[in-house]
Amino acid sequence: MHSAILDLHIVSGTLGMLSGFVAVFLRKGSRRHGTAGNVFVISMMSLSATGVYLALMKYQPGNVIGGTLTFYLVTTAWLTARRRTPQAGLPDWGALLIILSLTAVELTWGFEAAMSPTRVKYGYPPWPYFFMGSVAALAALGDVRMISQGGISGTHRVARHLWRMCFGLFIASASIFLARQHRFPAFMRKTGMLLVLSFLPLVLLICWLIRVRVGKTRRSSEWMLTPGKARV
Repeated sequence: MHSAILDLHIVSGTLGMLSGFVAVFLRKGSRRHGTAGNVFVISMMSLSATGVYLALMKYQPGNVIGGTLTFYLVTTAWLTARRRTPQAGLPDWGALLIILSLTAVELTWGFEAAMSPTRVKYGYPPWPYFFMGSVAALAALGDVRMISQGGISGTHRVARHLWRMCFGLFIASASIFLARQHRFPAFMRKTGMLLVLSFLPLVLLICWLIRVRVGKTRRSSEWMLTPGKARV
C-alpha cells in the first residue's frame, strides 16, 4: 500500500506540473484552459494528500504542513474560479481557520529552528518555515480581506485565482526539478535549466498579475474565469 501511494504521489506530481504549465500558457477563460486547470487541481490535490500521508508515515511534520498548505492553495484557487456569487460563505470561513493555523505553525517552527542549537527543526533550517509561513500569512490576509468586504469580484478575484494556482505550480515544479536534481542529466544541472524550470511559475505569476492590473486585461478580467468567453 505504501508503494502504491508513493507511485500515485509521483504520478500526481508529474501530471500536475505538466497540466499546470499547459494551463498557464493557454488562453485564459477558454475551455481548454478550464480542462487543463481541472486536471491540475485534481493532480495537486492528490499530490498534496498523498504527500501528507507519506510524511505522517515517515514522521516529517514539516512536510505535513507543506502538503496541507499546497492543498489549501489549489483548492481555494479553484473555488475562486468556480464562485458564482461574490459573497463569502461558510467554506471561506473554514479556509481562513485552516490558513491561520498553518501560518502560526510555520512561523513558530521557524523561530524554534532559529533558536535551536542545531538551527534545525524537523530536518529543516529556519528559512523554509519563514518562506512558507509568509506565503500562508499572505493567503490569510487575502481571506480576511475577502470576508471583511463581503466577497470578491473583478480583478481581485482573478488575481486571487492566479497567484494561488501559480504558487501551487511552483511547489510542484520545485518538488521535481529543485528537490530532485540528482535524478536529472548532468547538463541540466550544470546549465541551470533545473533552476529555470523550478522558478518559471513565479515569473509567470508576476507577468500575469501585471497583465491583470493594467491595460486591456484589467478592463476585461472577469472574462478570464468565464469558460468559452476568453478575450485575453
